Amino acid sequence: MKQKYISIDVALCHDCNNCFMACKDEHVGNDWPGYTAAQPRHGHRWINIERRERGQYARNDVAYLTMPCQHCQNAHCQQAAPDAITIRPDGIVMIDPVKAKGRKEIVDSCPFGAIYWNEEAGVPQKCTMCAHLLDDKEWKPGLPRCVHSCPTGAMAFYEMEPTEFEKLCKQQGFEGYRSGELKNAPQVVYKNLFKYTKNFITAGVLIDGDCFENATVTLKNKGGVLGTQKTNFFGEFKFDGLENGEYIVDVDAAGKKTSSAVVINDGSQNLGFIKL
Repeated sequence: MKQKYISIDVALCHDCNNCFMACKDEHVGNDWPGYTAAQPRHGHRWINIERRERGQYARNDVAYLTMPCQHCQNAHCQQAAPDAITIRPDGIVMIDPVKAKGRKEIVDSCPFGAIYWNEEAGVPQKCTMCAHLLDDKEWKPGLPRCVHSCPTGAMAFYEMEPTEFEKLCKQQGFEGYRSGELKNAPQVVYKNLFKYTKNFITAGVLIDGDCFENATVTLKNKGGVLGTQKTNFFGEFKFDGLENGEYIVDVDAAGKKTSSAVVINDGSQNLGFIKL
């Protein structure tokens, strides 16, 4: 059977919060019987935007991780409350608003913090992937509100066979957030996730005080050469997507050479200016 999926490109998210506001517009003050009770106006972020700054001034960046329910097929919440939480045939994970009533412990079962407690209604709640809209054949966009409202194309919605989507993931470099650790098999996947989860080494190369373009920069570790780059017009280079560990940066600028040892330990490294 075809499954429903969402992909999110971390490189294209600019923290505009249109997805968050669209979710509020759809659910605050609106009960969807059989799907979910109304979302409170305050305190709930069924689609949250997490932020991480990498590097040091002036070579730093900020990545935004859009975080709805991951709609895990191996869901921790369902394991905690199998009678109140179901996985639909199309992969959407639903909290039964009747069976889950009064069960605040369900909130703590989610490793992503994507489940919220509605104090007034006395129920745990989360993103439903706008299942009430997807089930409505008259809903012409045929998309969850968050996806429909994304102005940069960072979010995309798919309805396809699992084998077909698996091929798409390989082609596009989609991956689950923390999936290796949690083995949760999510229906929400990410592109360019390294911008949030991994780190970089960057610097500028100077010769006689001027930025040097087209210097050859090689990144190595104990296993050998990891990559080679040319410095840009400003003499800068950047190796991204790096795991924790020890690295060597070799620079060759018109025959002038130098090497730098760099350690990545849960943080990106701006080496400043390498002067030759």
